[in-house]
Amino acid sequence: MSENFDVKLDGKSYLPDPSVKEDAWIKDYDKVYAESVKDPEAHWGKVAEELDWFKKWDRVREWDHPYAKWFTNAKLNISCNCLDRHIFDGRKNKVALIWVGNDGKEEVITYRQLYREVMRFANGLKSLGVVKGDRVCIYMPLVPEQIIAMLACARIGAVHSVIFGGFGANALRSRIKDAQAKIVITADASLRRGKRLDLKSIVDEAVVNTSSVEKIVVLRRMTPAMELFSEIEVDFYEIMEGVEKECEPEVMDAEDPLFILYTSGTTGPAKGIVHACGGYMVGTYYTTKTMFDLKEGDVMWCTADPGWITGHSYIVYGPLAVGATILISETTPDYPDPGVWWDMIEDFDVTVFYTAPTAIRMFMKLGEEWPEKYNLSSLRILGSVGEPLNPEAFEWYYRVIGKGKCPVLDTWWQTETGMHMITTVAGEPMKPGFAGRPVPGIVADVVDEGGKPVPPGTGGFLVIKEPWPSMMRTVYNKDERYRQYWTTIDNYYAAGDLAVKDEDGYIMILGRSDDVLIVSGHNIGSAEVESALVSHEAVAEAAVIGKPDPLKGDSIKAFVILRMGHKPGDKLKLDLVYHVRMNLGPIAIPSEIEFVESLPKTRSGKIMRRLLKAQELGMDPGDVSTLED
Repeated sequence: MSENFDVKLDGKSYLPDPSVKEDAWIKDYDKVYAESVKDPEAHWGKVAEELDWFKKWDRVREWDHPYAKWFTNAKLNISCNCLDRHIFDGRKNKVALIWVGNDGKEEVITYRQLYREVMRFANGLKSLGVVKGDRVCIYMPLVPEQIIAMLACARIGAVHSVIFGGFGANALRSRIKDAQAKIVITADASLRRGKRLDLKSIVDEAVVNTSSVEKIVVLRRMTPAMELFSEIEVDFYEIMEGVEKECEPEVMDAEDPLFILYTSGTTGPAKGIVHACGGYMVGTYYTTKTMFDLKEGDVMWCTADPGWITGHSYIVYGPLAVGATILISETTPDYPDPGVWWDMIEDFDVTVFYTAPTAIRMFMKLGEEWPEKYNLSSLRILGSVGEPLNPEAFEWYYRVIGKGKCPVLDTWWQTETGMHMITTVAGEPMKPGFAGRPVPGIVADVVDEGGKPVPPGTGGFLVIKEPWPSMMRTVYNKDERYRQYWTTIDNYYAAGDLAVKDEDGYIMILGRSDDVLIVSGHNIGSAEVESALVSHEAVAEAAVIGKPDPLKGDSIKAFVILRMGHKPGDKLKLDLVYHVRMNLGPIAIPSEIEFVESLPKTRSGKIMRRLLKAQELGMDPGDVSTLED
């Protein structure tokens, strides 16, 4: 985008029942927000006082652009805040996790049980030689053991890298190699729509030529149990046998890394986003508690997967730090029928429901009769995450699922931010199509390419002007890529999103300004898909774009130049789809493939994907002065 553009804004808004604000943690957003940005250190310091620390901080914040330190010299362990403190504050027998499997199997785990399992598995990891600072790759289905593994790593100071179980062998291998993971934790299989999806064979392929991997820990779910042949393979539960029941938490500095999470890059392989222990804990705790307005009796269901940042922040660390009961499930929203999620909300009295616009649009398509079959009166707060919630989906979600009484939180944030940055605080007026206003403590704005704020109703770039606790600390092994976030537009954090602000300060997210695609709420880098296509023997060059899709948000279209001697055809299209599936997994499969003779490029050789997109969607291509031909 080279110039500003005007956006037509609908002034429609909904005001929640006054009782929502009366009972909310934040009763006066304007007052709380004004105080938080006037003195951010006082704001975040007050939040941090609610958590447990081995040693308090010397300073809340040190800012040396583009690097921040939060809670300097403080000592903590995030697992203690998610587990130990609840054991001693009366929540020992409170339910921490409810798990529902694809086959309807249920498991209920209290804070006491989770605490014990985490300590045993932590000691099991130590018995394999894992020490503070080692990287541990977790490639698992959404089962309680995945969360146990994450918290066990945090307890002993190992840096976990959770990789979504839908990725293929090449994507998994690249992430293992980049992180130099010492241990890979996986399962024999995941279950989806009643079908077994093998994970172990993908790991076997991925670890070939990864010299850092010393052990593969396998959760054996299936009957009969698969044999573990290799000298490096061990069973998930067997490493917990015969170990000490207690595991002293590693004393972590607030700035020690907690995890690496890979997110799609725009110009190359996935980026390893590094989050630190102290600030990430404070940010996710605060936003879980206040944005979702969590109370002691709530049951929270975030339908994401811990393979993505949403699962890290709002399934695991945020809710458990607050001491909430969380529901997790392997089920898909339409199997065995489109009533399965609504049935679970009724069955478990879910009060806080957090899902993706993709799922909401799918339910809209299936019709209101499915949710109407179930009693959804337990619901109190609705949330949306992963991409902008379009006004039609907002209206449906608010009316059909929330019955016009539940606040709808359209949350904007990123892997890089770690926590909610923009949303509508429970009790405040909601505007369909708008994410909302900045979370207290966050200074967000919409600016032009030079960093100058644009007028209300004018599109621009979304930026964050000041550091925040849960901001990423670096890109693993690629710190220059981290610095780019803070140097592209003035001295602000450039989010890579286009946005517009209205007269009341509400921000609407318009979509990506770079080459990241959002498919069913999952960020897919165009470079990764293009790389997978080009690795096929028939392909000389490829470019991919996202096309608006009424269900997925984006669908992927690929433009492919073939090598000499290869002819276009339906058979080759199927081969390329299969090739991408095996390399990256099903989420990255192109919906369309078009064979072309050339691609539009700049004089420096960069593919101009926005021209392809403009041509595909019948839009004005804008400035083409850098086009080679």
